Amino acid sequence: MTKFAIIVAGGNGTRMGSKTPKQFIPVAGKPILMQTIEKFIAYDFSLQILLVLPANEMKAWYALCDKYQFYPAIVTVSGGNSRFQSVKNGLKRISAKEGLVAVHDGVRPFVSPRIIAESFEVAAQKGTAITAVSLKDSIRFLDADGTNQSVDRAAYRLVQTPQTFRLDWMRAAFDTPEQPFFTDCASVLEYAGHPITLIEGGYENIKITTPEDLLWAEAFASPQAK
Repeated sequence: MTKFAIIVAGGNGTRMGSKTPKQFIPVAGKPILMQTIEKFIAYDFSLQILLVLPANEMKAWYALCDKYQFYPAIVTVSGGNSRFQSVKNGLKRISAKEGLVAVHDGVRPFVSPRIIAESFEVAAQKGTAITAVSLKDSIRFLDADGTNQSVDRAAYRLVQTPQTFRLDWMRAAFDTPEQPFFTDCASVLEYAGHPITLIEGGYENIKITTPEDLLWAEAFASPQAK
């Protein structure tokens, strides 16, 4: 099957406390987004990559590409007003009728080749492959009235990306009005009636969102950590 990757990079620097969109912030000397793209290129050079960015950030992205001499063979797509709309815009640029599509956060630059490969392999067999990890900490359920109770953390998973699907399933699932509970692509496919298959993620596969994440990323990207 032909393989595609939609890399969604529509965030801003609000929670990071930065005027620079978080995907453009450098870690270990290179913007986060470029490092994320490189992981997918390293997995498969023939992989067709679509980068979804806010329209008002395209100029800044092209300037960064010139600055870092970064010219991968990817397609840039203008994002929508939500993640659902941004992914849908990416899907519209895929002309193939069959294949596999991985959707990945642009600010998860530490995704491993093992995770990417497994996501495509499992999606080819099952139709869906959602990256997730077990919880390390104890958790409690908070009710609407403020009461709380302990729950079994073994029954829960933290969802990451990539989330990979059969192209035909995904295209049909996204051909529906957006719902408020669509928090990720898995929720869209689940709403369409498709079973969700989980694969093992990695604790290093963090989404860089806050200043604390940035510190962790710098440490993990250092030569001593490799």
